[in-house]
Amino acid sequence: MQLLVRNKVKDFSTWYAYFDEESAAAARYGVTLACLWQTAEDPNDVFFLLDVEDIDRANAFMARPESKEIGDKSGVIDGEFHYLTLIN
Repeated sequence: MQLLVRNKVKDFSTWYAYFDEESAAAARYGVTLACLWQTAEDPNDVFFLLDVEDIDRANAFMARPESKEIGDKSGVIDGEFHYLTLIN
């Protein structure tokens, strides 16, 4: 399963430093980065695709108080996420 996330951030470089630092914690929950994109129009509009071993563990990772704190510190303005399953 995969998780597609969109974040609008204040500053990509600041956000990415926090994002990269959290990768080890995410991996402990079975969540790993597959792809990362910035939109062509706005480098602070970020999409990323995560490989997810288990939806409950991924939800537990995102529900941690530390995840909210890091989102705030990293400058996330807005975001959304969707779990995806491959059809074809």
